[in-house]
Amino acid sequence: MNPKAEVAHPSLAAAASGALARRETLTITDNRTGKTYEVPIREGTLRAMDLRQIRTGADDFGLMSYDPAFANTASCRSAVTFIDGDKGILWYRGYAIEELAEKSSYLETAYLIVKGELPTRDELDRWKDNITNHTILHENIKKYIDGFHYDAHPMGMLVSTVAALSTFYPDAKAIFDSASRELQTYRLIGKMITLAAFAYRHSRGLPYIYPDNELSYTGNFLNMLFKMTEPQYRPHPVLERALDVLFILHADHEQNCSANAMRAVGSSHVDPYSAIAAATAALYGPLHGGANEAVLRMLREVGTKDRVPEFIKRVKGGERKLMGFGHRVYKNYDPRARIIKKIADQVFSFTGRNPLLDVALELERIALEDEYFVSRKLYPNVDFYSGLIYQAMNFPVDMFPVLFAIPRTSGWMAQWQESLLDPEQKIARPRQIYCGSGLREFVPLEERSGRREGA
Repeated sequence: MNPKAEVAHPSLAAAASGALARRETLTITDNRTGKTYEVPIREGTLRAMDLRQIRTGADDFGLMSYDPAFANTASCRSAVTFIDGDKGILWYRGYAIEELAEKSSYLETAYLIVKGELPTRDELDRWKDNITNHTILHENIKKYIDGFHYDAHPMGMLVSTVAALSTFYPDAKAIFDSASRELQTYRLIGKMITLAAFAYRHSRGLPYIYPDNELSYTGNFLNMLFKMTEPQYRPHPVLERALDVLFILHADHEQNCSANAMRAVGSSHVDPYSAIAAATAALYGPLHGGANEAVLRMLREVGTKDRVPEFIKRVKGGERKLMGFGHRVYKNYDPRARIIKKIADQVFSFTGRNPLLDVALELERIALEDEYFVSRKLYPNVDFYSGLIYQAMNFPVDMFPVLFAIPRTSGWMAQWQESLLDPEQKIARPRQIYCGSGLREFVPLEERSGRREGA
């Protein structure tokens, strides 16, 4: 299948008929009964419901597949992002990430991800205006943020305040109204930078800075973060562009944990603010949005370039983990990591070279040459260098996952809308394999022994 070619999905009956005619099927013999079944293969997959016909008798529920963590199960059909992990390929709507990072801006890429096509100049101008005009927050949101303890984690504040927005915009419940969905998209992409900046300022005991509509999306974010007493803040072009590219690289990434959370929660037909809060909470975890912080801690632990060989030895001995290497999807060099490596050079030319960069480069050099890592296909991923850049730009480590959530909002909204409009999707409700007790008789409290069975 050419992932660039999008075709209308046929009915299951028509697909089954066509697949059988071409013999694009899988023949299954159930050794329990001796029966043989021919199951259609569609787009390189088996439909799980096609397995239900395989039964041992009338009382048998039917065969299910068991796939913890969706390691080899497709939960949806999507036209948003394509990844070939073996070849190190990442496309948004058919456009290579390398080309978008070089030629596009974050808001233009966000338009592409949400709308499906690159905008004309007029479309892009309207898109930017609508998002810029929705960066302002309701004043009561400030009171809500003020209620957090001074040392509250910015990501915890972001999760909470995004969810709170649903109470300010009850019209967002009209999820099948295309105009309402578009409005909520403007609001969420626009307000996310303001919520993030206000969370940062609150955690630092600084007064809030309001949006400046004369600045770009990333320039405005930097303004709300770092403006002090100057009449008008002007971000440095190198840092502004670097952050814009980082936002492009993090805008979407197929069916990851937070995208899956967005789709699963959204499948209950809740408003998008509540679904985004769930996705943001998923991103909060150290195995997802907090991974680059773990890389930074590792680099600090190594400390200097001369200590890298000893650290590598400990990794191979199972005493330490090489953070920022390997990926659930990529079995090749993460294409985003190559781009970030170039951006790092540009940022450090302005901010000064981070001494931990030498440690990172030496770790990468040894790992890419060592058979232990090569045979396991452990290549640098997007998190390996991004933390160094954020640190050089004076972001504290607790802001790292927040910087991930801002651009991923456009991807989440695209995934949410696609799922809502997919006629095959229903409320998410996975099956389970029950492994608990059989039917037991209730024992009155006074008759229970002090020791539980099996204790």
